[in-house]
Amino acid sequence: MKGVYLFLLLSFSLASYAQNWQLTGFKKADAENPILSPSLEARFLDPITGKNVGWENKNVLNPTALVRNGLVHLLYRAQDSVGTSRIGLATSTDGIHFKKYPEPILFPSNDAFRGFEWPGGIEDPRIVETKDGGYFLTYTSYDGKVARLCGAFSKDLKTWEKIGPLFTTEKYLNTWSKSGALVTVQQGSRLVAHQIDGLYYMYFGDTDLFLATSKDLRHWDILENAENAFRLSVLKPRAGYFDSRLVEPGPYALLKKEGILLIYNSSNAANYNEARFPIFTYAAGQVLFDAQKPFKVIARTNEPFIWPNQPYEKVGEVNEVCFVEGLVPFKGKWFLYYGTADSKIAVSIK
Repeated sequence: MKGVYLFLLLSFSLASYAQNWQLTGFKKADAENPILSPSLEARFLDPITGKNVGWENKNVLNPTALVRNGLVHLLYRAQDSVGTSRIGLATSTDGIHFKKYPEPILFPSNDAFRGFEWPGGIEDPRIVETKDGGYFLTYTSYDGKVARLCGAFSKDLKTWEKIGPLFTTEKYLNTWSKSGALVTVQQGSRLVAHQIDGLYYMYFGDTDLFLATSKDLRHWDILENAENAFRLSVLKPRAGYFDSRLVEPGPYALLKKEGILLIYNSSNAANYNEARFPIFTYAAGQVLFDAQKPFKVIARTNEPFIWPNQPYEKVGEVNEVCFVEGLVPFKGKWFLYYGTADSKIAVSIK
């Protein structure tokens, strides 16, 4: 009887632990979704072509989010009719209804980084606050052939200092990289970049997940596997699961008492997959890394917590996509922002 009691107690403790580290209970705001759609009216004088372009007339997608001055700010990817991406900004008093800025806030220009950013543009931003009250943004530049993970700093979200590719060594400069999610701590409504033993940590990648470290957010080193002197994989796809094809960071990684929580995006493979979902379905899961060993997985969900089941998520530029990238604590709730079918933007609230 004592053994049964201990087994039940252990089972209860494990179940409680699973609930404690995960962020669960999100509900899609179906009555309002999608909350952002492309605009045919928004125009912008492109500094490279010299033409007035409809900079978000094709798609809006994959937003990052933060709370500033009592407003939710969405920084989102916008595509024009030829597929060039730029970053737009929209603000909201309630986290659901947004007002867009008329022009992009970050875009390819005739600067030192044009060669990395043109003609594909600037994609998929992820933002965190810095200790001095500024902002650090990771984004993907795309020159039409290679995606490179890049960074930029700002004090006001409007004026940006680009620093270009984050991995600048000869080995990695021209190696495909994207989707940088930094380890953060929550300070009220702020998500602040956090150092572990003097280093910032960042998860990145869109096949496996990899790790990079920095002392100053400007200069980054990739953790390598000593056996092949290449990037160390810290999370892989799993045959038979919803994440059988690829894994990719969602928003920032959040340091909790249980460890480092990372919400991640995934895709369902063409075979040896999760048969309940169409092939190539993008859904999101959660993983917990060790707080002192950010490369070590402690726990991982076997089921997605968000997946396409609404028309605006199932049909679009790319079908069957929920791609999460923004998460903020706002007015006592968590607001999760995500791209739908690579075409529009929606929110789910906890």
